[in-house]
Formats: sequence, structure tokens, C-alpha cells
Amino acid sequence: METFLQDVRYGLRMLVKNPGFAAVAILTIAVGIGSSTTIFSWIRTVLLNPLPGASQPERVVALEMLTPSGEWTPTSYLDFRDFRDNTKLFDSMTVTQPMDLAVGDEKQVQRVWGEAVSGNYFEVLRVKPALGRFFSTAEQGDEQNAHAVTVIGYAMWKNRYHSDPAVVGTTVRINRYPYTIIGVAPEDFHGSMPGLSLEMWAPATMFGQLSSTGDWMLRDRKTRMFRVLARLAPGVGFEQARAEVQALALHNAQADADTNQGMSATLLPLWKSHYGIQDSLLAPLSILMGACGVVLLIVCANVANLLLARAVGRQKELSVRLALGAPRSRVARQLLTESLLIAVGGALAGLVMAEWLGGSLQWLVPASATPSMLRPPIDFGVLLFTVGLAFAVAGLAGVAPAMHSVRGDVNEKLKEGGRSGTSSTRSQRLRGLLVTSEVALAVVAIIGAGLFVKSFQMARSIQPGFDPHHVAMAQMNLSAAGYDAGQADSFCRRVREVMERQPGVTAVSYGDYVPLSIGAGSWEDLQIQGYVPGPNENMKIFRNLVAPGYFDLMKIPLLEGRDFNQQDDREHPPVMIVTREFARHFMPNQEPIGQKVQGWGKWFTVVGVVDDSKILRLTENTAPYFYAPIRQIYRPEMGLKFFVRTSGPVNDAVTALRREGNAIDPAVPVFSAMALEEYIGASLFAQRIAASLLGTLGSVALLLAAIGLYGVMAYSVAQRTNEIGIRVALGAQPLQVMRMIVRECLTLALPGLVLGSLLAVALARVVSASLVEVSPRDPAIYATAAAFTILVTLCAAANPARRAAKVDPMVALRYE
Repeated sequence: METFLQDVRYGLRMLVKNPGFAAVAILTIAVGIGSSTTIFSWIRTVLLNPLPGASQPERVVALEMLTPSGEWTPTSYLDFRDFRDNTKLFDSMTVTQPMDLAVGDEKQVQRVWGEAVSGNYFEVLRVKPALGRFFSTAEQGDEQNAHAVTVIGYAMWKNRYHSDPAVVGTTVRINRYPYTIIGVAPEDFHGSMPGLSLEMWAPATMFGQLSSTGDWMLRDRKTRMFRVLARLAPGVGFEQARAEVQALALHNAQADADTNQGMSATLLPLWKSHYGIQDSLLAPLSILMGACGVVLLIVCANVANLLLARAVGRQKELSVRLALGAPRSRVARQLLTESLLIAVGGALAGLVMAEWLGGSLQWLVPASATPSMLRPPIDFGVLLFTVGLAFAVAGLAGVAPAMHSVRGDVNEKLKEGGRSGTSSTRSQRLRGLLVTSEVALAVVAIIGAGLFVKSFQMARSIQPGFDPHHVAMAQMNLSAAGYDAGQADSFCRRVREVMERQPGVTAVSYGDYVPLSIGAGSWEDLQIQGYVPGPNENMKIFRNLVAPGYFDLMKIPLLEGRDFNQQDDREHPPVMIVTREFARHFMPNQEPIGQKVQGWGKWFTVVGVVDDSKILRLTENTAPYFYAPIRQIYRPEMGLKFFVRTSGPVNDAVTALRREGNAIDPAVPVFSAMALEEYIGASLFAQRIAASLLGTLGSVALLLAAIGLYGVMAYSVAQRTNEIGIRVALGAQPLQVMRMIVRECLTLALPGLVLGSLLAVALARVVSASLVEVSPRDPAIYATAAAFTILVTLCAAANPARRAAKVDPMVALRYE
């Protein structure tokens, strides 16, 4: 330990004596470690630690239902009860459903995101209250609308109630109904939606009151809306529990064939589950972590080059120490200690950078995302990761220079350096190899960035089949105001009438779903007269409930039949409009107008056919879809979205929507008021994150490689001043000298360019599934990357070449 401390003190003195070298090395490492730590903190928050504040979260798994075609779907409350009561390999099981709640009185409400959960929710997650209590045994039963109690989040307690302990036992109005606050969640607990922050929890058995639907939804096996979490029993393996779930799901599919025929179920780790933002972020964050690894390797090569150059400058000192009897291991350890000090300094600066950048993920997530993103904490796990990176960088960057400095014959080293301290051919070769490696890695990064940037551009260029330009939209939560279907219809008509009178407004309509939202939308199990489904064919077809004028407003062409009208209400026969693909798939060689389709327990008549449009994702394949009149089907818990097309500024229409909605009823929360074009950008946010951050990392990688090239060439020119002076004295022209330096720089870069391109071809196959209409071998991307690399190489060589061309032969011949 004493000798280590001596090494540390000596290393610190050497770094203080060379502040320029230390600053460059530390800042270079800070870039690599800071970017890697930032991405890791995001991954940790969203994927590795999705339940902060919970005890033994690795034992909590997600139970998901699967449709006959294998697609995941939420679970009904009755199915949850069957799994909860009939499985033996789980310690406990709970349901959750995120909800936006209106908290406040009738004059003013605040939108708060919470969860409707079964009473044992906190027991499943093993969370202890910071204040008060959680749900009691009586409140954990299945009796509906009997326990109007709530638990609030720590942030809500702090901000809304000023950390007042007397909050427990007080009443708060949620969706116009009084609830008793029974407890406060701990500060580090934010709910069960990975990466998101929720602030309030109420019993799922109060769902009927919270959504103003009565108690039928929890008694309807077809109403699938809940996420199921389960804690594995002690000693039970994941595969054992999955097998039990699958067996019970198979039994239920037969026992409840009218609703569950063909359905199955599976277990997933939380980071693989589909309910939450982690489903969209898994791929881009994994790719970004790989890109950070590439940048970190470039950083290591860059720092290794700096250390090697410094070791050459200290060659006489190190050789003298070896000649005086210092063990080679002792000298190598001293050099590695200095590398470690630089890496630790870079890690500390990287942590500051990560803390600064940590909250930037929330700015990359689209505005239409609902609960706010958690700010990734710099906790023990992140610190441990950073410490590991520091040691890895110290090893990767320091070992080669240290080993190079103590190898070889001491006498030869003393002669080799002479008074000038020039570097050996071996050290020059090693530095060249490091720079070539940097270029290769930078080429991989820039090609990856180019592929994802082009993929994002291609995705953005896909036509959605409707026109989002000059359209304002806003969401309104009618269930939060306690509306029934009749009151909701009256409210919608009043908003529509007042918005139609606004200046510049050309069309107004509304529906219960915004195409290309983050959420998957709703579907209905259909039966089509005359159509026999194939084996395991999924007849759960996605749909939208819309008001008259919706297709005209969205500019979706009506191909046959008619639009909905005001007579299409609950008093008239049910009708629907289907898409071209729906008619082609289910009604081939038939006239679709007049065909009968069963849904919601009723037979609908097809009255129109509209063109296909993108519904869930811009990159999706065309699939059957249908529309039903909102006045025939709508229930307030379904949500409500207003659309306004305007010839004037969209922001004016957005402001008017928010203002008029609040004026008609202040108890109705109006949120996500924005331009539709901005809102639907959510469908590409994963591609946007990958493109923007990979573009940044690729640029950083190329810049670091350029710095490495510049450093090697500048050092080479300085070391060869004598030689260059002789060349000039013998008649070499400045242009010839410049060409020589540029040629040497290209000699280092071009092998890296070839190797990097080959590596990129191999690695691109791994991410090809994430690319949209872009080949992983796109020649334009590779050509552009090559051009950029050569351009950067020439820029890196320019100043050393200029300096070489200006060498004065008389000065150079006296140069030591």
C-alpha cells in the first residue's frame, strides 16, 4: 500500500508538471465515460431497474395474454382473478392500470397520473409507506366501489401538501369524488411503469367510479385493459412459473371459449414486457450502448497514443531508472498508476457530464407521452459502472505504453534517444496502429449513424394516408368529470359548435383515438357474416370511434358509400365504415356496402369504405381496420380527442381548443393540446432517439479519430524536423514536403477506412431489423462515410503538412 501511495503522489506531481497533457487526456476520457454513463443510467432506469423502491424487483415478472395470432394484449380483471386464485408458484399477483386523474374541486382541477391497482399491489412490490399505511385486508377484496381511499406519491405530498404529516386522513376529490388519503409512498418509489413517474394509487375495484362506467367492466372478460405483475414464490424458477401460466391459460381458453378461445398467456421479465415505454426504448438504447462502447474504444486508443508520446519524451528518464536497477515491473506499475489517475479524473468529469445530461432523455421523448419521465439517478449502480469503466480505460489505454516503455535493451534505449529523445521505429509503428484502429472504429460509428439517420428520414417520408398539416388537437378526459354517455355527447356537441365559429376553422370533428399515437389503440372481437376465420386467425380488429366529418377533416378519401351523420346514434341501427384492406380481406368478390359485421354484441351494417391509412406505426403493413360512429358506442372512459382543421395558424386553434373546453366545463381536464403533426411524431420517437444520438456519437468518434491523426502527424513532424530540413536543403519543394506528410496520414487512415467498412457490414446485420427501408449495405452511406473520413484525414494532416513545408533548413540542421 505504501509503494502504491508513493506511485500516486509521484504520478500526481508528473501530471501537475504537464497540465496541458493531463487536461487533454482527462477531457478525452470524460467524453467517452460521460456518454457511456449517461446511456447506462437511462438503461438502468428503464430496463435494469424498472421498479425503483421495490424490494427484490428481479422476482417480479409481467404476465401477458396472447391473442390467437401471438400478439400480446392486456388482461381482463376476471382473467387476472383466475390466474391469482389458481396458480401455485407465485407468492402474490396484482393488476395495474395507469390513469390520468382530475384532482381538485369543480372550479379547478389538476391532471395527475396514477394507477388503479389491486389492493395487494404494494405487498407484491414489497414497498413500505413513508407515512400512514397502504391498503388494508378489507380494502384488498374484490367488492367494487366500496373503498374510496388513495395513496399519494412522495413528490405530490411534498409539492401539493408541503410535506404535512397531517395529510393522512384528509379528503381529496378525484374525478369529482371524495377519497381519503391513507398513506404516502416512499421517496424512491414512482409506480410500476418503467422509467415513468406516477403520483397516486387507488384500488382497481374503484375503477367503475373513477371511469364513470359502473361495475360492469370488471365483470366483463372481454374488457382487457390491465397489466398483471406477479412475484415468484421462493425457490420457483421462471420457466416453471411460465409453464404453469401457459397451462392455466389453455384451460381457461376452453372453459371460457366464448371470450378466450385461442388465447394463451406467457411470463416476461419487466424489461421485455410490452406495457410501457421500455418496449419502444429497448432497441434504441441497446444500440446506443454499443455505439458508446465504440466511442470508448476510440478514447482508449487516443489516450494510449498520448501516453505513448509522453513515454517517448520520458524515455531517457525511464531508461536511467532501469539502468540504476529499478525492476521493470516497478516502472510499469508507476506508468499504469499514472494512467489510472488520468482515468479517475476523466471518470469524475464524466460523472459531472452524465449528471448534466441525465435529464435529457425526457426532452427526447415526445410531448404526447403521458406520465413524465424519471430523471435517471446517479446511484450506487451507476457509480459502480463508472468505476469499472475507469479501470477498463486505465488498462486498455495504459498497458501498451507501459509495456512498450519497459521492454527492450536499456543500453539501446539510452543510445536511441540521444539528446533529442526521438522515438523508435517500434513506437512509431504502435502509434500508427492505434490511430488506424481509431479510424476503423470511427468509420463503424459514422456508418451506423448514417444508416439510422437515413432510416429516420425514410420513415418520416412515408405518407400516413391522412393529412396532419394545419390540424390542431386536444385530449379531454370526460370520465374525470363524472360524465355519462349522454352528458359526454352534449359536451362534445357544444365544443364542436363553439369551435366551428372560431376564425379560420374549416372543419371540426372528434374521436376516441389519434392515429400514430404511442398507445396501441382499441380493438373489437368481430364476427363477419359469411366469413370463416382461418386456424388461429386473430379476429380482434383495431378500430376508431369517430364523429361525422372526421374523414373529410383528416382528408381520408371515402371510396364507397357514405360518411357518418348525426342520425347515427344509439336510437338508430348500428353502422360502420371499413377500410379498403378490411373489405379486400373479409369481403372478397363482394360489394361491401350492406354487409353485416358483429361487434359489441350487435350486428352492424357497412355503409362506407375509406382508403387505408397508417394507424399504429408509420412502418406498419396495411391491415384491416374499421370505424364506428362515436355516438352509438362511446363511453366516457374511452377518452376523447378533438380535431380542428384551420386555414390560420395552428397555435391559435390549439389555444382556442384549450380555452373553450375549459370554459364549457372547468372540471374536464384538457391536455396534450398541440398541432397534430407534432403529436404524431411520437410514432417515430424511438427512431428519432437512435438517429439523433447516434449522429452525435458518430460525429464525436470521427472528431476523436481526427485528433488522434493530428496528434500523430504533428508529433511525427516535430520528431522529423532534422530529416525534413535535410530534404529541403537538398532541393525538396514545400509542395513535395506537404504531399509526403499527407500521404503518410492517408497511409494510416485508409487501412482503418477499409477495416471499419468491413466491420460495419458485419455489424449492420445485427441492427437491420431496426432500419426502415434502408439496406444495411447501402452504398451511398458507405461512400459518404468514406468521403467524410478522407476529408477529416486531410484536415487533420493540413496543419502538420503546412508546418513541415515551412521548416527552415538552417534551423533544422541545428535542431536537437
